[in-house]
Amino acid sequence: MLLPLAAIIGGLILLVWSADRFVEGASASASNLGISTLIIGITIIGFGTSAPEILISVFSVLDDTPNLAIGNALGSNIANIGLILGITALLLPLSFKSELLKREFPALILASALTSWVLWDARLTFIEGILLLGFLFLVMTYLVRFSMSAPDDNLSVELEGEIPDMSTGKALLWVLIGLLVLVGSSKILVWGAVDIATQLGVSELVIGLTIVALGTSLPELAASIAAARKGEPEMVIGNVLGSNLFNSLAVIGIPSVMVNFEISNTAITRDLPVMLGLTAALFLMSFLPRKTCCTITRNKGIFLLIAFVLYQSFLYYQVISK
Repeated sequence: MLLPLAAIIGGLILLVWSADRFVEGASASASNLGISTLIIGITIIGFGTSAPEILISVFSVLDDTPNLAIGNALGSNIANIGLILGITALLLPLSFKSELLKREFPALILASALTSWVLWDARLTFIEGILLLGFLFLVMTYLVRFSMSAPDDNLSVELEGEIPDMSTGKALLWVLIGLLVLVGSSKILVWGAVDIATQLGVSELVIGLTIVALGTSLPELAASIAAARKGEPEMVIGNVLGSNLFNSLAVIGIPSVMVNFEISNTAITRDLPVMLGLTAALFLMSFLPRKTCCTITRNKGIFLLIAFVLYQSFLYYQVISK
């Protein structure tokens, strides 16, 4: 038990560290090449924050534990909205004026709907994976084109401080190191999670929804709190929207392209509705009522956090009642 537990803890630490190095190196490289800040935020930072979830899902499917991959994707989306936005909004109401963010909200709703449709038969195929990745490409293309027409968007100002100043050579070295450690730590983490699940008699789905999803979300929580305290609420919301877009489309789509696999019906009947409910709630809370439009207030944050705690408590109750 100690060895797989150490693998999970060590894997999470290395995973978070390597993802940060990868994002920093890739962002600095792109900036040195003259790519705009908004495009870097949409593509590189969005992909980089979901890179741990993508690799965990790939190795989970290759190790014939696809429910860990699905739990990781759904659980991360649930934690991003319920835990990260919930706690951050308690500290500081999250107001946004960015036109780019206003376009990401409907894109996330459509992505969530498409993900639900392909998951509904509890089986993922190559064609469905292509469909998810194709929609991700369309969304990214749309957002990039918009960012090119709105270089002074509010989000751009907050993103400026997130791109490190380093030489191209050093940046590319961090990209390589980050990618290599990402791959190794993901493999270690998946092995530890599957071993723990086997020894405790807990499903890989639950491990993915709890330990793995929470572990990969806690650093994002710390970064979001730091951004909120610096007065960068749009950065907080942008990170969550971007991460959830990649989680819904790439984290599920990439392994589906590699191999067909079946998933637990429980993920469809229990966890998918929670993800959809929180995504819909976030959309409505952000734009309604009109007097608090484009602001996630403290009361809304309390609601999101309570929903997350109740969901995690329900998962724990189901585990101990078996």
